[in-house]
Amino acid sequence: MSFEGVHTPLVTPFHADGEINHDLLGKHAADLAGRVAGLGVGGTTGEYYALSFDERVQTFNTVAAAAGDKSFLTAGINATTTREVIRLGQEAKRAGLNALLVAAPYYAQPTQEELLAHLLKVDDSLDMPIMLYNFPARTGTAISDEVLEVVLARPNFIAMKESTGDVSHLHHLATHFRDKLVLSCGMDDQALEFFAWGAKSWVGGASNFLSEAHTELFDACVKRGDFATGRQLMAQLLPVLELLERSGKFIQYVRYGCELAGKPVGVARAPLGTLTADECQAFAKLVTPLLRSE
Repeated sequence: MSFEGVHTPLVTPFHADGEINHDLLGKHAADLAGRVAGLGVGGTTGEYYALSFDERVQTFNTVAAAAGDKSFLTAGINATTTREVIRLGQEAKRAGLNALLVAAPYYAQPTQEELLAHLLKVDDSLDMPIMLYNFPARTGTAISDEVLEVVLARPNFIAMKESTGDVSHLHHLATHFRDKLVLSCGMDDQALEFFAWGAKSWVGGASNFLSEAHTELFDACVKRGDFATGRQLMAQLLPVLELLERSGKFIQYVRYGCELAGKPVGVARAPLGTLTADECQAFAKLVTPLLRSE
């Protein structure tokens, strides 16, 4: 088990009162464990920023208990301070998760020197396999080449989820770090481009409800090198993925996709709202044909 393959960043199910539905989270994780290569807990799709420290720890424990012997589990441990990140990592390690997803601390906007010191301290403190998460649109800080060169010399820094949306940066990473980094697709509507440039990993939010479509596309491109079939499959998925990535309502659409798949997971926590009736209807038209093959 490794960072390679399709990894699902799990949605966090909520009850009607807004509390976490741990029974459904465990069932959802156990169901997906046999369908995808790995599961992520505490990522953007799971609304980690909207959960308390204790709630985040509880989700680690729930998923570990439900799927820890069936899947490669990665804990998203991003927070605003190094201390909090390490505390979350310690809890993930205690729960038995296999690896960590580490982004730049959000809002603080550290310099590259400060970001490097942060990453090294996290590694020194936790000693677990790490996938970096490069998402400057959300964190406010990009992970530079200079930082990558240093951390990739350490054995625990293995992969990076690239979510800038900049295809030229994808080209840069794929050529300059080809033999040093497992490149992971973090911009879903560019999955085909990532695979063409050698990415061997895909952390895709829509695999919460379209897992087979994701693995089919991944297998065609990465395992078989069949990009003719890959283009056909991507053409089917692309309207859904474009809407998720470009609408400004990524989490709301993932949640509604789960509902369409027969797994209602509740609404997002405020300040996020819900989809309009027209948005639901339009999304259902795109997703329902793909669900028939799941």
